[in-house]
Amino acid sequence: MLRRDFLKFAGAGTALGFVSLGSQAWAIQNRQGTKRRLVVVFLRGAADGLNVVVPYTEQQYYAMRPTIAIPQPGRPDGALDLDGRFALHPSLVSLMPLWKEKSLAFVHASGSPDESRSHFDAQAFMESGTPGVRTTPDGWLNRTLAHLTGPRTATEAVNFGDTMPRILKGSMPVASIAAGKGAHSGPIALDRPAVHAAFDDMYSGSDDLSVAYRQGQSARSRFMSELEQDMSEAAAGAPPPKGFTEAVEKFCQLARRDATIEVAFFALSGWDTHVHQGGSQGTLAKNLHQLGEGLSGFRSGLGADYENTAIIVISEFGRTAHENGDGGTDHGHGNVMWLLGGAVQGGKVYGDWPGLEEHELHESRDLAVTTDFRTTTAAVLRSHLRLPPQAIAAVFPGNGGAADKSLPVIRT
Repeated sequence: MLRRDFLKFAGAGTALGFVSLGSQAWAIQNRQGTKRRLVVVFLRGAADGLNVVVPYTEQQYYAMRPTIAIPQPGRPDGALDLDGRFALHPSLVSLMPLWKEKSLAFVHASGSPDESRSHFDAQAFMESGTPGVRTTPDGWLNRTLAHLTGPRTATEAVNFGDTMPRILKGSMPVASIAAGKGAHSGPIALDRPAVHAAFDDMYSGSDDLSVAYRQGQSARSRFMSELEQDMSEAAAGAPPPKGFTEAVEKFCQLARRDATIEVAFFALSGWDTHVHQGGSQGTLAKNLHQLGEGLSGFRSGLGADYENTAIIVISEFGRTAHENGDGGTDHGHGNVMWLLGGAVQGGKVYGDWPGLEEHELHESRDLAVTTDFRTTTAAVLRSHLRLPPQAIAAVFPGNGGAADKSLPVIRT
């Protein structure tokens, strides 16, 4: 397919803001010099920021997480020291070279000012860029596209996913590439039909033990159904981290060939760790390893284009400071934002750290939000994409001044 034919075809999808790309997309040729790029990675399900960037000097952290806390740097399976106060989860060792070259930074205790613990609402508010407002029809990343300078093309934004995310919905066209389907947790032994049938037969009587067994099974079925529904809502159709590395490789191939691409979006599920979250090993650790490998792939895959790229990693909210009785964490509030790329003023953990003492926690249970996610994002839009103040005000309307605050996360 010739480029002019592709653009003609792509333009037909503008009204829906969606264009499906097949293998022909990789034949697009570079049109002009490299542009500044913005990549957003959304961790759907609320990733546990306290175990990603560990406040290892705080004793409260270890007191509240007796089985899932990440050991201090220097200890077996310990976290990777960043600045003498915070440390990185050991599964993210692939990102340490980026930290050392100062193209990786974090903003701790950040997030949305909206206090919703609903995945659906929190994701919608973060993607629309208008926390607490349910009527916003488009997403802040699509509104960003509308304010970029230069000729508009149908290939300047790429979504890696089966469905168009809210963050990219709007009047500007977006090219979408399928990124696979999500996955869910496997069954336990009692879920195997033969084992289940044997136990049902064993406890089929009217004695107290049999009645208790059946009640327990009924309660578990209800709980698992509710949990599956919650995890499904949290995933919002996004694939798990496995396969992220391959998706990044595809994006890098496309980006190196086509300078018109300015925005990309990835969504990854699997971060709703209510049960068996684990510490240095376990569910979260496995997901972080896949995520880290994929993120480090931007550095090697983009080559010289990495210097003109900013990557934002966000999640709808954090998780409770205390671990729960199932070896996991529940829906919280404050979290950590990640920033990567040659454009990033890295090697630093930004933000106003509030502490983990009970009186410092949000509602006595969650890390507080001291930096609005729009403050960090607006700094990237202003200093990296060079959007003027009026454009940022349109991208984040009614932000209460959050987008006007200075956060030096981009190199000048």
